Amino acid sequence: MTVETYELSLQTESGCGIVEITGQVQSKVEASGVTKGTVTIFVVGSTGALTTVEYEPGLVKDLKDFYDRIIPPTRDYHHEEMWHDGNGFSHVRASLLKPDLVVPIVGGRLRLGTWQQVVLINFDNKARRREVCLQVIGSR
Repeated sequence: MTVETYELSLQTESGCGIVEITGQVQSKVEASGVTKGTVTIFVVGSTGALTTVEYEPGLVKDLKDFYDRIIPPTRDYHHEEMWHDGNGFSHVRASLLKPDLVVPIVGGRLRLGTWQQVVLINFDNKARRREVCLQVIGSR
């Protein structure tokens, strides 16, 4: 069994900055030599999240609109009482998703659907560089 760990450093926009990372994850899987197993993808930080979507401009806008409706940045959050940093909404949004995602590797490829891509979402109220840890586990 092989275990390889990689890091990605990605610049993101604020609020609901969505970055498609499927190709970068696939490149690391290929570099590992693993042909069957899994890759665990983990974003470091409490205001970032990972998921899969059909990455296209309409859906990206729909996601941003959805989060603005259900968790608006303009309301008061108890988090602000502690830190006064204006990003209470960011933490709540990120908690709806999770900081990690596991994708199977079959034949050296990510086992995703035709229209399914891996995306990183920065929910913080400022643009930031996000660190993403990848751990590829399996056999060659």
